[in-house]
Amino acid sequence: MAAPNPLRDLLVLVPKPLRNRYVLVLAIFLIWMLFVDRRNFIDQWRLARTIQQLERDKRYYKEKIRITQEEKKALENDPERVAREKYFMHRADEEVFIIQRKDKEQ
Repeated sequence: MAAPNPLRDLLVLVPKPLRNRYVLVLAIFLIWMLFVDRRNFIDQWRLARTIQQLERDKRYYKEKIRITQEEKKALENDPERVAREKYFMHRADEEVFIIQRKDKEQ
């Protein structure tokens, strides 16, 4: 007569779907891919967030470069106008009046 299997009692405690070897292999595979693998889901998600942040930074700096190039062109074309408007410079015999608009169109 064969000896009773001591693991049989523990196997009864496991839910029936998890006793299926295909479900068990699928669960192990998913856990491996989500957490253990070198290219796991968490790392991929972090990399995607980093790429999005870098794309936002790229757009921001391209806009800053465009604005700076426009300011450079204005400075090269008419340096006196830029000095008067931006730095409020004036000649010794002049008075300067600064008029600020309520609607910030500029």
